[in-house]
Amino acid sequence: MSMQTTVPVMSRMKDEDLAFIREMGVEHVELNIKEDEIDVGHLNEVRERFAQYGLTPVLLSCNALQKNKIIDLGLEGKDEEIRKFNEFVKVAAEAGYHTVSVAWQPNGIHRSGRAVRPQTRGGVSAYFDAADGSIEEIKNDRVYTVDEIWKNFEYFLEGVGPTMQECGVRMALHPNDPPVEYVCGVGSLIYRSDDYRRAFALDKWDCVGVKLCIGCWLEGGEQFGNVIKDIEEFVAADKVVSVHFRNVSGTVPYFEETLDEDGYANMYEIMKTLVRSGYKGPISVDHAFKGYESFGGMLGAFAYPTGHMKGMERAAEIELGLRDR
Repeated sequence: MSMQTTVPVMSRMKDEDLAFIREMGVEHVELNIKEDEIDVGHLNEVRERFAQYGLTPVLLSCNALQKNKIIDLGLEGKDEEIRKFNEFVKVAAEAGYHTVSVAWQPNGIHRSGRAVRPQTRGGVSAYFDAADGSIEEIKNDRVYTVDEIWKNFEYFLEGVGPTMQECGVRMALHPNDPPVEYVCGVGSLIYRSDDYRRAFALDKWDCVGVKLCIGCWLEGGEQFGNVIKDIEEFVAADKVVSVHFRNVSGTVPYFEETLDEDGYANMYEIMKTLVRSGYKGPISVDHAFKGYESFGGMLGAFAYPTGHMKGMERAAEIELGLRDR
């Protein structure tokens, strides 16, 4: 297949989990590591172990650095955290990674909860309902304006851009989720596709890439942007470095995370646009239903939507004349 179908993994995955991923027909993974694992020797060992199962890590994430409250909010100690990020980039490059994850979400993804909802087929899935008021709660010491957040992002870029350029590493910048102007008192950096264009304009080092989260685009609907046109534009400009493939039941102020065939968007048309545009990078199902321990837990929950996604890619390539079968 043209794209690199991936699933998220940790470095200490069990052998049977790696075998399960291989049996899914997946050959690439997104590796999530902890701060104490930022070491070239460790990453090389992980790569060698994964290779025994035919798996190649293509994207590196460290949650403590990609969602860093001190950097995002411009708090005391931000320069030290930026130094750590630069060291992470250097280690990533030496270990053969050219893309690292960044998400300007100091309080993480916001959801009202995880529960069985009307469009989840009885599965426990994440949902957002603005009517519950949870998104209005102030989670930090004060409100941080959108302008402040952009100033903090620009400061971060100035601090890491030269290192990323020198190392040949790009960031996969994720949208804010949900894509609204303020989440729990913090202005959102990326809640419209125009925000990516603003980030590109600030980027003198060509290090900002898009983690194109289809779910976020769909959550925001037309207020976020036209997902088809944005895919075409950003892929043509070589800005898309990773894709998250997910459908939802509707747009803010209420949505449920659903199976691809149950949400409101035509995911096959979106897949055809990715294929037609020539995107060839990592693509993954970013969220799944809770899963059942007796059927592989969360990894098992990824199996069906990942297979469904792969099937759509194959069908799109056949329809567009890019493969025979």
